Amino acid sequence: MDIHKPSHFTWMLAALLVLPLPLSADEKPVSPPNFIFILSDDIAQGDLGCYGQELIQTPRLDRMAAEGTRYLQAYCGTSVCAPSRASFFTGLHSGHCPIRGNWEVAPEGQLPLPSETVTIAEVAKSAGYATATFGKWGMGYFGTSGDPLAQGVDHFFGYNCQRHAHSYFPTYLYDNDQPFLLPGNNGLGVGKTYAQELIQNDMVRWLKANAEKPFLMFYAITLPHARHEIDNFGIYKNKPWSEREKAYAAQVTRIDSDVGELLDTLCELRLEKNTLVIFTGDNGSSFPPKSGIGKRFNQTKNGLRGFKRGLYEGALRQASIAWWPGTVPAGRADDQPWAFWDLMPTFVELSGAAPLPGYETDGRSLVDFLKGGKAPERDYFYWELHESDQPIQAARFGNWKAVRNGTDKPIEIYDLAKDVGETTDLADVRPELVERAEKIYTESHRLDPHWPLDHLSDELKESREAAWKVKNERDKNQWVPENARLLEE
Repeated sequence: MDIHKPSHFTWMLAALLVLPLPLSADEKPVSPPNFIFILSDDIAQGDLGCYGQELIQTPRLDRMAAEGTRYLQAYCGTSVCAPSRASFFTGLHSGHCPIRGNWEVAPEGQLPLPSETVTIAEVAKSAGYATATFGKWGMGYFGTSGDPLAQGVDHFFGYNCQRHAHSYFPTYLYDNDQPFLLPGNNGLGVGKTYAQELIQNDMVRWLKANAEKPFLMFYAITLPHARHEIDNFGIYKNKPWSEREKAYAAQVTRIDSDVGELLDTLCELRLEKNTLVIFTGDNGSSFPPKSGIGKRFNQTKNGLRGFKRGLYEGALRQASIAWWPGTVPAGRADDQPWAFWDLMPTFVELSGAAPLPGYETDGRSLVDFLKGGKAPERDYFYWELHESDQPIQAARFGNWKAVRNGTDKPIEIYDLAKDVGETTDLADVRPELVERAEKIYTESHRLDPHWPLDHLSDELKESREAAWKVKNERDKNQWVPENARLLEE
């Protein structure tokens, strides 16, 4: 008998063993786990109490970390909004992702995800999940290939365009593709209707309405991105700080309370033991260390170099917490690295979804790691960013970090095991590591006419200029879409 082929008896026995046992009257069948990814726009690792913040109060996120696992080397997709978000949504690093910079499009929206892109929402829908996105989209306007409703999202509520999301008191938001009015707002400053309040309320409503089925939620919270506007300074009202510093602190604490309400809702629905929640930020702090906010809140006390729009560790490492009571270890702090593009294969494994045609990922599943095991092995991490005239690149392999601030600039090499602040460039004494980095840069960059490596696309620059011109004109006129209506509660 062929020992590699099970006998007929073996197949029958296996079938009997996997037959489900009858459920008792008060038992429900266990569904695949839910997944909620909360992405805070511009929050810094040092803004949270569980990462050492002393002035800004974040009790619910600190408790989330105590009840779950806090990661010290979690990496974003890249260090600005749209491409970082797209890295999560596609499971691709920024050398393969179709969005590698903030490409603004007039009159509203950003460069759309291509129709052939397989997104995590599409994977979720194929596995029978309900899907929703709340907050800021920025991966394609309605009616384009990047329309969230064309990319696997069942329900969308918030800002489609990230330029529009600069105002926390805008004249309108979107419920799916329907614009609705925000009374008492002119989009130019603090008004009467706070967008985050509406977004949070709709998120909680959707969560309750979909509690009986598996779901995937992407909660792209716009706070604490500039402008720093909020309806109430709260506990910071009488602090001897600037108005901007008070607003920033209040924004972070508002994130904290909103995440707390989300977790409380899961517990009320008795879903906490079947829901993985990950909280993180889309890029490092948007403030230089010597700026008012940077100094006030000591955001770089972790010793990391750099901030938003760079590729040093301070721009890439994120505050990141995983919470899944009974599955993710409580009170754990882990310094093994992982990145946004790992969440796609993680979800595929957790959900049991069959990869769709065209599915690809640069990630590695984190399922065992999330449960307390070791992070998956890999050859390297890779990032690129197309924001300035010279696109920039970075790679991490082992504890070595390579940064090139433009193709006409030399590659810098740092030993993160001994020099987490990236202060000592070892390129001159470790030429073999420079050669290794050069090879990674070459093999990781997929050619794309939108994203040349030796210059910023003229098309991007022209599109960006035209888009901001429209945005500024609309702000001046307090513009609202013609078909905007009042929101029906």
